[in-house]
Amino acid sequence: MSQSRIDDVVAGALTWTEVDLVNIDDSSSRPLRDALEEFGIRVHYHPVGQPRHIVTALGSDRTVAPFVVLGCHGDEGRILLPELGEPIASDQPFNGLLGPDEVRRHLRLPGSFVVSIGCETGRPELAEAFLDAGAVGYFAPQEAPDGHVAFLVALLFFYELTGGMAAGEAAQRARRYDAATHMWRLWSR
Repeated sequence: MSQSRIDDVVAGALTWTEVDLVNIDDSSSRPLRDALEEFGIRVHYHPVGQPRHIVTALGSDRTVAPFVVLGCHGDEGRILLPELGEPIASDQPFNGLLGPDEVRRHLRLPGSFVVSIGCETGRPELAEAFLDAGAVGYFAPQEAPDGHVAFLVALLFFYELTGGMAAGEAAQRARRYDAATHMWRLWSR
């Protein structure tokens, strides 16, 4: 039996899982994509320029991957979205912020585990909204980490998954890495 899921890829498997990586104006999303692919993960990369891109990626009829990473910026329990001008702004399902109400109304994440790397996106109201939208787990920072720490936590989480850990255990291991990563919190159902 393999020690690592990477061994399975070396032995001929194309991938061992999939991730929807939603890049909402976050500079660490591209290098994170490369790192996840190095771990033998198929990454579906979704650059977001407007709210309807998020709805298409995570709230439409398309099947959402088992893992979702939100490469984003956050503030007070909401995800910040790019500012849009007219006429594009008026054609959106919502504008400015992706908060608990928008998540419940527009996203469908049946069985997915969501990792957010945006500041202050680990607030209970937002976490519960993602779980209400069907996510089985939500892992995010309660405070504002330095950018490199957010990247590191995502990397540690997927590294532990690659070693065969369950998602909840991998999240707890990543969270315990050091004092800077301790601000991440895990919610699950």
